[in-house]
Amino acid sequence: MLSFIGKKVGMTTVFTDHGKKEPCTVIECTPNVVTQIKTVETDGYNAVQIAAVEKREKSSNKPEMGHFAKAKTTPKKVVVEVRDFSNEVNLGDSLSVDMFEEGEFVDVYGNSKGKGFQGVVKRHGFHGVGEATHGQHNRLRAPGSLGAGSTPSRVFKGTRMGGRTGNTRNKMQNLRVLKVDAENNVLVVRGAIPGHKGAYVVIEK
Repeated sequence: MLSFIGKKVGMTTVFTDHGKKEPCTVIECTPNVVTQIKTVETDGYNAVQIAAVEKREKSSNKPEMGHFAKAKTTPKKVVVEVRDFSNEVNLGDSLSVDMFEEGEFVDVYGNSKGKGFQGVVKRHGFHGVGEATHGQHNRLRAPGSLGAGSTPSRVFKGTRMGGRTGNTRNKMQNLRVLKVDAENNVLVVRGAIPGHKGAYVVIEK
């Protein structure tokens, strides 16, 4: 499965040939480099390591410099390992946005926006407890009873409660490629993808 590292620029809309307005996401796709090829014989499994986004040598340590030197490339900031296309590329190969075609479907995964600690209403869509009248006080966004009395005298694991929300890996599947701009290294896909503006994502063919 061919994969590519891109940077989320933001969302916009485009008009199709039929005059329909489509929501889409713009992804900056600077060239990627194959920096390592793992095989069953050497590593126990087949995988390919790809890297993107230039990194200053001043900010790189010697092990990183040596690792990227084997692929005859400069240090990179973002490194991702993907499975099952080791037979299609060689060490040091450069991947560009030309590998995508308009009209094809791709999967995009990345980390969603972090929301911090949130209550049950925002995190799980709870409706709160009852109405605002008849003695209710500050209960509109409360979780309500947890059903934990003297038996079992504890809260079951996995109970939906408040907690850290977001910043999880998510994948959006079957997004149609609307435009490939090889001159500006830009890919436009229909729909939304995980992450904030400027976040790095991985695009899978």
